[in-house]
Amino acid sequence: MRPQALQSDRPTQSRGVVTPAWRLANILIWAALVVLCLGWELVWAPLRPGGSWLALKVLPLLAAAPGMWRGKLYTYQWMSMLVWFYLAEGVVRGLTDPLQASRALAWGECALALMAFGLMAVTLRAHARAPTPRRDETS
Repeated sequence: MRPQALQSDRPTQSRGVVTPAWRLANILIWAALVVLCLGWELVWAPLRPGGSWLALKVLPLLAAAPGMWRGKLYTYQWMSMLVWFYLAEGVVRGLTDPLQASRALAWGECALALMAFGLMAVTLRAHARAPTPRRDETS
């Protein structure tokens, strides 16, 4: 059994919810990816003048909004897999789009997707290593 002083070194977290600092960082990266995807397809470099239906690619990200806002670990788990599709799209469009602006936005999407994955992975790992109170210690 660990001494009491060592048990209080790290703050405990409630099961299934991320601490506020990690949650804010994840929300900022997620919001940046949403803004980039919408701005790219509707304003900055759409495939067709006036925007394209490709802007609907943001819908899966918006489906994660409630879980991201609340800091739900389950949302981080499935979002960490979803961002790989955005990375793949960014790589393909970064290598093949004819417009320079579109290629730059594609590489920006790649960077945001990698940052989102890394931050969610670190968040999930930190939560997995966080101490949980044992039944005999909480009484």
